[in-house]
Amino acid sequence: MLSQVPAATWSKLSAHIAQTMGLHFPPQRWEELKRGLAGAARDSGFEDAAKYVDWTLSVPPSTEQIQVLASHLTIGETYFFRDQKTLDALVQTILPELIRSRRGHDQRLRVWSSACSSGEEPYTLAILLHQLLPDLRDWQVSIMATDINPHFLRKATAGSYGEWSFRNAPTWLKQRYFKRTPEGRYAIIPEIRKLVTFAHLNLVENDYLLPTININAMDIIFCRNVLMYFTPSQVDRVIGRLSRALVEGGWLAVGPSETSKALFPRFVSVNFPDAILFRKGNAPVPGAIKELSPRTGSAAPAAHREAETLQPALAKTQAAPDVLATALRLYQQRHYAEVADTLLATCGDRQTAPAVLSLLTRALANQGRLADALTWCERWIAADKVAPAAHYLHAMVVLEQGDAQRARASLQRTVYLDHDFVLAHFALGNLARRCGKSAEAARHFSNAQHLLRACRADDPLPEADGLTAGRLAETLASLTNSETAS
Repeated sequence: MLSQVPAATWSKLSAHIAQTMGLHFPPQRWEELKRGLAGAARDSGFEDAAKYVDWTLSVPPSTEQIQVLASHLTIGETYFFRDQKTLDALVQTILPELIRSRRGHDQRLRVWSSACSSGEEPYTLAILLHQLLPDLRDWQVSIMATDINPHFLRKATAGSYGEWSFRNAPTWLKQRYFKRTPEGRYAIIPEIRKLVTFAHLNLVENDYLLPTININAMDIIFCRNVLMYFTPSQVDRVIGRLSRALVEGGWLAVGPSETSKALFPRFVSVNFPDAILFRKGNAPVPGAIKELSPRTGSAAPAAHREAETLQPALAKTQAAPDVLATALRLYQQRHYAEVADTLLATCGDRQTAPAVLSLLTRALANQGRLADALTWCERWIAADKVAPAAHYLHAMVVLEQGDAQRARASLQRTVYLDHDFVLAHFALGNLARRCGKSAEAARHFSNAQHLLRACRADDPLPEADGLTAGRLAETLASLTNSETAS
């Protein structure tokens, strides 16, 4: 009986699962962990689930054992053509540019769906490439799809789907790319199925360069709505491995709630209409947003919003105006290291305007220099104690450092100063969710949803760097639906 398993054993087991699978099960989520372990015990032939727990902790984890656990501890929720704005950026800019640059001499494309679940995502990518490449037969196209859950992979390999998988798909999809089965389901056509290779992979393993699946030199990697389930210590390692699997100039797509630039110091964040993707390297991107009015449907980068407050602050600092103007221009060009060097040389120990401290904090955080960013963020707070953005960025930095308790305190100060700060409510909900506090998470998510109802779908959100109210509303709906389903 699992009720007889002592708390110390559950602590060891949750640490074991975090190390081998990256999944985070703090004490508040132990009931969820117990339900998953009960099912895994049955599948592993144990009548007594407590003995299965002891066995799991007593033997080195095998691939088969991790697969069984994964099938009971992970939940997949996906459908065809999910996150249309990211797909639009892919179809309208990223893939056409790749195709133009390689046509006639190096006709290859490599794409990886790193947490493919039941296969709707990689098949969507295959369909898009089929439409963009009339001479597809002359190209070497490789779409690798991996997942840790063997049940999902079996469904993906079968390629047979019900109506629910098409809930957000264009009307032509089923007619052109699927065949109706006698059971009333829809089977992907062979021409698309053969473009995708499915394989088992644990994203927290040390090496993705396995000869059996050949994950390297990828042009595009999709890793959406995955990082949020990992422990903070695993997230950075996984992002590093994803970076190494990409070619220089390659693209990484993550979920809307995972687009914190502090997480991706190895990448340049690139704004598209209502979507943010990350690029390895600094090559210019035709079609990416440089600066747009919020009414265009995409938020201007945070640096451009800083321009509105930076000019009045110039009179309050001893720095030369041309130096600060240079720093702002460099920030808009995403040359964060040069911004930091310029402002650090200017600021020194002098009294500095809050807007300048804000810009410096952001530049340091965008480089992944979290300790330095924290130091200057705290100076910003000291200079302007009632600035909600300062407390919010403080929360984001300490959260990246793994200090959830300090992050929660800073987020609470943020909403105290500005109750309408949507992203602070959302972040508090995510923190509560990670700790297994479902009721608290639901309350914070409900606050965020209430505030979003007063916004237009294309309204940019403060401190969201391109995320719109509509996109965040979709993310919240997905989160609350998955909580209800579980």
